[in-house]
Amino acid sequence: MNGKRRPTVGVAIVVRDAEGRVLLGKRAVGWGAGEWCIPCGSLEWGEDVRAAAARELLEETGLRARAGEVVAVHSNFHDPERLTVGIWFAGEDVEGEPVPADGELSEIRYFDPASPPPLAFPTDALVLTQIARERAG
Repeated sequence: MNGKRRPTVGVAIVVRDAEGRVLLGKRAVGWGAGEWCIPCGSLEWGEDVRAAAARELLEETGLRARAGEVVAVHSNFHDPERLTVGIWFAGEDVEGEPVPADGELSEIRYFDPASPPPLAFPTDALVLTQIARERAG
């Protein structure tokens, strides 16, 4: 190994309700605690990105969903200690009721993508802005 630092792959499924609002979770611990984010996590070694996104959604919210089309891909530079390349997928075939499931989120609610609460990650703001624009037509 040559000591080069490598980026982490972050994954998320964007869950929307019938009104087009986006599911966000209030972070309970770690980076951005007290602020909101699209429920997300990191790819594990040997794991498919869509499977990882579905696993993270289930772990954090109790929801089961299939990772559909790619909504966005962004480089995350918010943490100076590590670079994350984030992939956001559209949620399909979503089942269950959202509840904070693993202690990483303290609250889960749907928000209008055009007027989100304070966000932990600048890239989530980019994704929500994109969704709001598409929604507005």
